[in-house]
Amino acid sequence: MYLIVGLGNPGAKYEKNRHNVGFMVVDRLIDRLSPTPISKKEFKGELYKSQDILLLKPSTFMNLSGQSVLAVKNFYKIPLEHIIVIHDDLDLPLGALRFKKGGSSGGHNGLKSIDALVGSEYLRVRFGIGRPERKEQVISYVLSDFTPEELECTLPVLDKAAEAALALTSQTLEEVKARYSQKGVECKEM
Repeated sequence: MYLIVGLGNPGAKYEKNRHNVGFMVVDRLIDRLSPTPISKKEFKGELYKSQDILLLKPSTFMNLSGQSVLAVKNFYKIPLEHIIVIHDDLDLPLGALRFKKGGSSGGHNGLKSIDALVGSEYLRVRFGIGRPERKEQVISYVLSDFTPEELECTLPVLDKAAEAALALTSQTLEEVKARYSQKGVECKEM
């Protein structure tokens, strides 16, 4: 059994935020796999099952994502190396995709929460969102919506990230890195 977790914040006002790319990717997987919803309050999130793959969108808000991941991990007895977390990454250019196992949270509060509750040696799909010019703009930047141009040019990357997350359930990390890593996208003015 594999658990693919998309990080984000619940609610319509966060739907197109840069911080919600994890949710956006899991939504693509839901559309693609047509999984069965699993409703259990203690999972603290939207959980879906398709064969031996679970898809999770924590409803705890980003900073408490680990609570939802821990509940699902413990219930289904999922080993840490079978958890795949999809998240936004400020340190990568817009639309870049990188993959790794373990490592630090890089200041990402969703990853910090998961690391604290389940450990850090899970697989990560890092989706670049770029970085604002000044450090004090980081919070407002990640919680702001993608511009229409950014959203348009990252749509194919969202699909590629979904494919890569699925590939991590059957291929090695090195194979996925070789096939799906990308540098980023250039967005044209609309």
